[in-house]
Amino acid sequence: MSAPPSLLSFLTPSTTLFPPEEYDGFQLRWKNIVFRPAEFKYEALALLSIVGYFLLYLFGKRLNENRAGKWFAAHLPVYAAQFSRPSNGSLLLSDGPSDFFVYSTGRRGVHFMHTMFTMLPRHDIFQIIYQKLYGLTDLQYEPQDEVLLDIKLRDKDGLNGEGKGFVWAVVAKNEMQALRKKRWDLSFTKTTDNAAIASSLSVMAEVADVTDVLFKSSTGQNLATLLKTPSIVKHFKYLLITDQPAERPEAGPIPVSQRERHLILSLRVPEPSEAKDTVPLIKEVFTLVDIVDQKQSFKIETYKKLKKFRLDLDADLLKESEKEKRDEAEEKKAAEKRKAAEERLARLSAAEQKKYEERERKKAAKKSQAKIMRK
Repeated sequence: MSAPPSLLSFLTPSTTLFPPEEYDGFQLRWKNIVFRPAEFKYEALALLSIVGYFLLYLFGKRLNENRAGKWFAAHLPVYAAQFSRPSNGSLLLSDGPSDFFVYSTGRRGVHFMHTMFTMLPRHDIFQIIYQKLYGLTDLQYEPQDEVLLDIKLRDKDGLNGEGKGFVWAVVAKNEMQALRKKRWDLSFTKTTDNAAIASSLSVMAEVADVTDVLFKSSTGQNLATLLKTPSIVKHFKYLLITDQPAERPEAGPIPVSQRERHLILSLRVPEPSEAKDTVPLIKEVFTLVDIVDQKQSFKIETYKKLKKFRLDLDADLLKESEKEKRDEAEEKKAAEKRKAAEERLARLSAAEQKKYEERERKKAAKKSQAKIMRK
């Protein structure tokens, strides 16, 4: 059986060995092969776009590496003075083109410190455009290069459970709203201005006595001075000391043995030429670690207040957790009851099902009427 003529004509190769000769532009010819660049305009644009995107990717990645690397190099001597293992080497570890990190350990009063850089997506033009457009719809959205130091503090003899833990922070006012949304533990604090620091910053303290010790004591005065220095304040986002998680525990209070204390410092990554501006603040952070680590840093009354608050908090969390468990059990029981009723209904004949549905409708109507009468 022969194929249709239209199919044969489609499968038959063209007998033209060379393109039409009316083309008078630039072309390259080799034997039976002819290349005419003017006929590949769209392909050329696509190729240029791919090459351009790749070059921007490399440039943006290199720029992020340079900015993060300059800051780390400026602060590496401080790390080396504080930790026996200050880093994984002289270079930052990367987790993609815009995320870098350093792990430091080997210091009194500290389990470890994570230094994490979150840079702008300079490597991805599409993400940059998205951020710019989103910023037009949300005026509070302001993506920035950030370096975050997360220091996990060491506890001695279970003192965290004896009132040693507390929540205290200094926050740039333009960062406060976003930070409150991210951190549940800051809901314990009261926000106040403090004359000892810059007017653009606020103190968020669980107990006011903590602020007095950290700012007014002989060892803490230098911190307040630094938080009033313009070259530091312009890079400052927040400084937080906490013994509570960022998210509210859903399964009840966290056992004392599993609680962690953290000191967290967040900064805008300075320009490479200003990388050394924040060195004094990083040095002072470790002085703050030593103050917090001391057994008798605060008054006995302060410790009692902190301990009482945590006992009350644990009781509330336990009560809410038990209520949620009861609600889940009741929902599960109701679901099983509905499933059993549906299975019994499925085994009935069509007439019996109709009678059952009519009875249920009447019951629902009576309940609804009873509610209206009670109102």
